[in-house]
Amino acid sequence: MAPVNDSGPIFVQIADELADQVADGGLAEDGRLPSANDLAAFYRVNPATAARALTVLVEEGLAHKRRGVGMFVAPGARDRLVRRRRRQFADKYVRPLVAEAARLGVDQDELVTLVRGEWASAMVSAGGTT
Repeated sequence: MAPVNDSGPIFVQIADELADQVADGGLAEDGRLPSANDLAAFYRVNPATAARALTVLVEEGLAHKRRGVGMFVAPGARDRLVRRRRRQFADKYVRPLVAEAARLGVDQDELVTLVRGEWASAMVSAGGTT
């Protein structure tokens, strides 16, 4: 788990970290989530703050509570999360990229070539394949 920083409310940061783990498969669907007390101890926060992070996941449909057992990743959570994040990715990065390319006179083929080059560099840096 990543350390808590100053980039927003702590409960949101904790919820985002848990959502990241769902998205990358580190927390499997129907897998048990850490308890509020476990999260509180790990992040050194009030248990109510950690519980609020878990509530955010429930409100987003990413987690559900099993009475007397704990919190679990909801079935289909990863797919819902990935679909939502893809939409957000397009809104936050792709649309502005295309708009700026158009302003600069970069045509579609040149933009695709630039993106492919960056992708290849990122994969080499990450030790992956293109």
